[in-house]
Amino acid sequence: MSVLLLQLAGPLQSWGDSSRFVRRETRTEPTKSGVLGMLASAQGRTREDPIEDLLELSFGVRIEQRGRIIRDFQTEKSLTRKRGSREYDKTMPLTYRYYLSDAKFLVAVGAADRGVLESLNHAVCSPKWPLYLGRRSCPPEYPVTLGVHDEYADVREALEHESWKASPWYRRRYPHPQLEIVCDAIEGEASSEQMDIPVTFSQRGRRYAGRAVRRYRIDNPDLPSIRQSAVGGPPTFDGTDEDDPMNFA
Repeated sequence: MSVLLLQLAGPLQSWGDSSRFVRRETRTEPTKSGVLGMLASAQGRTREDPIEDLLELSFGVRIEQRGRIIRDFQTEKSLTRKRGSREYDKTMPLTYRYYLSDAKFLVAVGAADRGVLESLNHAVCSPKWPLYLGRRSCPPEYPVTLGVHDEYADVREALEHESWKASPWYRRRYPHPQLEIVCDAIEGEASSEQMDIPVTFSQRGRRYAGRAVRRYRIDNPDLPSIRQSAVGGPPTFDGTDEDDPMNFA
């Protein structure tokens, strides 16, 4: 199996799987439907085009840098409508939209056919339509793609061994955290269900199916190098460095 690695980072992200009416929530990590939608958009597919080939891809996410959930209030201008000879105002409701701020994720997409991933990698490098992280108001940082890899047996092995991608400021604040992996579950193992398999993106009615998901934590792959760099250097402290009065980093 070959694995395409994506690095999803930006000021704001939003990965909803249960948004209803005036409340638009986000999960704490990218959804499979959101990432497949981004890949389909990069290839230039419309919402009416078939996506069955993308559904065959294996999928997993590693949380490199936990973001903060923030809430945005949005209002729309009241509309004046006519009904016969009479005019009336239609008041638009206040909406609540949730985002992840300063988050970063490592996404692994796997396929037996390397050519499929090479095509997706090329599309992400030269997208037909602009890429965004869940919503059009959330552009990504670049580079998004980290290329197609053949040294890993599958998506899980890639996520368990690929180096940590957190930002320098996050590394200083949290020197060696465990990392959480969220991936497609294997039949028979403990899992939970997530409604993020896109049956269709059609404007006539988007539909999603359930996906069995496994969540687990791993030791930071960079931990041995982190410990080695501390030998002979200045003392390190557990937890964050927020309260260190001599910290000028």
